[in-house]
Amino acid sequence: MNPQDLLTAVEHLNKGAVIGYATEAVFGLGCDPDNGEAVRRLLEIKQRPEEKGLVLIAADFSQLRPYLDLAALPPGRLEVILDSWPGPYTWVIPARPEVPLWLRGRFDSLAVRVTSHRQAHDLCLAFGKPLVSTSANKAGDEPARTVEALSSRLGGELDFILPGVTDGLANPSLIRDGITGETLRPA
Repeated sequence: MNPQDLLTAVEHLNKGAVIGYATEAVFGLGCDPDNGEAVRRLLEIKQRPEEKGLVLIAADFSQLRPYLDLAALPPGRLEVILDSWPGPYTWVIPARPEVPLWLRGRFDSLAVRVTSHRQAHDLCLAFGKPLVSTSANKAGDEPARTVEALSSRLGGELDFILPGVTDGLANPSLIRDGITGETLRPA
């Protein structure tokens, strides 16, 4: 990975940009989760309604903590969640009341993951907080799995595409309910 590309991606994120980047299985669209204008633009590019909510990925759990109401989890559940990370495991966890609607949608929870993808991890680390992470595609279309596919489908709408490769997983991350442990989306 070219360190300059990573710095360029972070510069774009700090300016409220929407970028493309590789994750465990597919390329993702990302932006600063605390910038409502950037998130709304990402949703517009993806043609995804705000009420569906979004996923945040992070370099480590400490980056997610400010967004989550961990006291709402049943005893022992946090340990199960932490044991699954880093990895392609997304958990839906109660959100703090101040988490904006543009992130949680119609829910009182937030989908979060500590990524095992090295470049996505390094991007979150360099940015200093989590990123919005949604598959790089228009709603209903197949997600991009290569830089070339992302460039040809959405390149004109993104501010930057971080060169990289996915980890080659066949399916997007498993999603589980943080309170019940129930699988919401299989891997």
